[in-house]
Amino acid sequence: QMCIRDSKMFTLNGSKMWITNGGEAGVFLVFANVDPSAGYKGITCFVVPRDTPGLDIGPREDKLGIRASSTTPVHLTDVRVPREAVLGEIGHGYKYAIQTLNEGRIGIGAQMLGIAQGAFEATMRYTLERQQFGQRIIDFQAMEHQAAEVALEIEAARLLVYNAARLRGEGKPFVKQAAMAKLAASRVAERAASQGINMAGGVGLSKEYPFEKFYRDQKIGQVYEGTTNIQLSTIAKALKSEHE
Repeated sequence: QMCIRDSKMFTLNGSKMWITNGGEAGVFLVFANVDPSAGYKGITCFVVPRDTPGLDIGPREDKLGIRASSTTPVHLTDVRVPREAVLGEIGHGYKYAIQTLNEGRIGIGAQMLGIAQGAFEATMRYTLERQQFGQRIIDFQAMEHQAAEVALEIEAARLLVYNAARLRGEGKPFVKQAAMAKLAASRVAERAASQGINMAGGVGLSKEYPFEKFYRDQKIGQVYEGTTNIQLSTIAKALKSEHE
């Protein structure tokens, strides 16, 4: 976003896509550069109420998954805000954004862990009930092995998420662990949801069962709060710093 400052007010202009819960939010944190010549050190965070003149919410995106959460663009046209609207200090917006992003990855890891667990439990319930050739399908060794592999990966991801949260709670460095937790949890969410469809067979594609919804909802975990490749780069950067 662009920002022009006069003696008492700031004027904000710009647009931002993919605002989570934009349709319901009553207040927005807007990051705008008050001094472009300073680069990222000019980025400042402003608290802008939804009813501020010049702030408009665009239509909801018709998304693949997480459809219960609105995703909208937000447009700012000559939005005037006072000095009191600055959150924290002028020029510290980038710092605040990165801190929030790093912490948010733990939350996304937990979200993906929940999707993985939900998909796994739905799969187990179905395979314990469904019978073929005179026995439950979970009793076929191949199915047992697939279930065991997913359970193993879910438990590993759970420990990564809990560890990252523990480090954050204790005020210790956690950026690498948060990236690992999000990466692992998003991968196992995809694995658990996909495996659930495979193990359920044709009904896994039906909206009468939860499998296809788990599959749609998990995909965002590899995209927001930093893509899979961003997590890998973050982990690699931390590793090099630790060993140099």
